[in-house]
Amino acid sequence: MFASYMLPTWIAASFLALAAGAMGYFTVIRRSVFAAHALPLSAFPGGAAAVLTGINPLVGLLGFAFLGVLFVQQGARLGPRDLAIGLLLSSFLALGALLLSLSGAYAPAVYALLFGEVLGIPHSALAPTAVVCVLVLTFCVLSFRPLLLQSTSADLAAICGLSRAGMDWLFLGLLAIVTATALPVVGTLLVFTLLVAPAAAAQRLSAKPARAFLLSMVLAEILVWSAIALSYWSNWPLGFFVGTLGAALFIALRARPAALWSPQAGARLFRRGTRWHHGGDPDTGTRPDG
Repeated sequence: MFASYMLPTWIAASFLALAAGAMGYFTVIRRSVFAAHALPLSAFPGGAAAVLTGINPLVGLLGFAFLGVLFVQQGARLGPRDLAIGLLLSSFLALGALLLSLSGAYAPAVYALLFGEVLGIPHSALAPTAVVCVLVLTFCVLSFRPLLLQSTSADLAAICGLSRAGMDWLFLGLLAIVTATALPVVGTLLVFTLLVAPAAAAQRLSAKPARAFLLSMVLAEILVWSAIALSYWSNWPLGFFVGTLGAALFIALRARPAALWSPQAGARLFRRGTRWHHGGDPDTGTRPDG
């Protein structure tokens, strides 16, 4: 299980779990689980096209993941966001089905993107995966307070001077990077479980945002490590164990009430960490000009 050929998977999965746990926390408190399910599916055709044309799959995955972000953001102008995400799912799934039917020679590599592969990370992809995950985690830590406030109350975030559109782009962009990077290991169909299950469990264990944020990453690590070990011993897909263990983790904590984080508390945390430029009161939502 700890042979040299398994080391890239252990290392890459550890980095991916940290990034997914961090982004998963904001995904859950923003109630953006549907987006976390849609973006991996939008990235899948890019990975399939990359395998078909012989280029680096990560390039295709990231490209189509960002295309999915653009689709969601622009589609939201035409109607409700859930409608835009639903159209995104159907259109990109159709494209993925087309690419699957074009050739049978590359099918094993493409199916690995769908369901995950314990050996899905070659040595050549280890460094880019680690760098991407570290950058995402750094952005999450540095933007923790504004992301928390915007996730709990967009109105108070606007009063504090945060751009709603800008924060949406930041969140969806980071989410796209994490999902695209995790696809070769976890798989398209189950990567959202790695994002959602540890974060949802963490919210039921702690009412403090910073603690729940850290717990989400710790639980994601435990989930991934357990899934890798079980996949190695059973020779079953890694994604199966990620999905099963993630669901079991959430069900085990379902009886425990979820921790609640009020918008006012988020505003106070944001004010402590940043300078109040507008002179208003985030607790009451007032401005100096009345």
